Amino acid sequence: MKTSISVIAETYRLTTNGEIPIVLKLTKDKKKRVIRLKIFVKPNYWDDSKKKLKTNCPNFEYLENIITEAKSKYQKQVLEFQSIGKDYSLQQLVDAVEKPTKNITVENYIQSIIQNLIAESRIGNANHYKALFNSLQKYCQLSQLLFVDIDTNFLYKYELHLKQQGNKGNTISIKMRTLKAVFNKAIKDNIAKRDYYPFNDYNVSKLKEATSKRSITKEEMLKIIGFDVSTLSKRPQSLMQFSKDIFLFSYFCCGINVIDMAFLKVDNIQDNRVIYKRHKTSKQISFLLQSYAQNIIKKYEGLNDSYIFPILDNSIHKTAEQQIRRIKKITYVVNKNLKKIGKAIDLKIPLTTYCARHSFATILKRSGVNIAIISEALGHSDLKTTQIYLDSFENSQIDEAMANLL
Repeated sequence: MKTSISVIAETYRLTTNGEIPIVLKLTKDKKKRVIRLKIFVKPNYWDDSKKKLKTNCPNFEYLENIITEAKSKYQKQVLEFQSIGKDYSLQQLVDAVEKPTKNITVENYIQSIIQNLIAESRIGNANHYKALFNSLQKYCQLSQLLFVDIDTNFLYKYELHLKQQGNKGNTISIKMRTLKAVFNKAIKDNIAKRDYYPFNDYNVSKLKEATSKRSITKEEMLKIIGFDVSTLSKRPQSLMQFSKDIFLFSYFCCGINVIDMAFLKVDNIQDNRVIYKRHKTSKQISFLLQSYAQNIIKKYEGLNDSYIFPILDNSIHKTAEQQIRRIKKITYVVNKNLKKIGKAIDLKIPLTTYCARHSFATILKRSGVNIAIISEALGHSDLKTTQIYLDSFENSQIDEAMANLL
């Protein structure tokens, strides 16, 4: 239904000094809303038949300008809603006019997100936004891009651009999920309007591809535990042994990530429990230290003045970025060695530190442990994230189930 915007005088609201208020009256779907302009005049200066101020009114031009400007703002917003086919209530119309968004470009806003994340030492998250920033720069004139420009059509064209650049589904999914997060943050900060939110009609989840199996069985885990790394490296304290220890420490310690292992200190162990905050989510994790993990810790005691594992050195890795670069480098070397171990014991999947986390979750699930408990141990914020970690039923289990059909 069409929205009516008119200027009226509330002649029945006479003030103590004999003046009447001039207001805007909004009408839509048989509902009405009054917008007070904080203008008051003597009744004899208002022409009720023409619904306007008389020219002999004191400060006529000044007051008329306020009225015209206010009415124009609402008319412009109505046209803006109509142009995008937006159905709206009078409250939404008022909010759009009275609470306008800040005029900040997408470029400046993403840069501010990156700076805040770096200041919080959340370098991994910052890197996701940096990747999106660089990608958008290649796709469009980012310095001129506003949030209102990011509509469904923009998203589909950007997706096509990413595909043409050789990006696969999961990579595109990460870019789009990061862009979605940017838009959500911008709405919260009153920089983008919720009315223009494009992700209601654009399905990000369709881009995600099913990932290959990332967990191993308990039997395969026992093979890794019993594997003699001296068959691959002659040095007893080689990086090969360190890689194996990092993998197994993760497995026996609730799938702890390498980044969290790197920052573990002796102070994090209290009454034979490991207590720390996840670097990714800041959620506190607490678990009983298993004997195998205890032996690993003893092996590296005294090698580093600050941390349990000899990964970071405070005299060298002083900034958050230096620390993340060091951890990434170590993770790369560890994963390279783990793949050699996996190949040596005939694993069908590449062995990585990520595999330890997935295996921890999946083996517990197969043992009958409740998913909610696994989720808490992993430090996830919801069960959906945990479900991603858990394998679907294997072919052998399905085959066994099928035998019961008759």
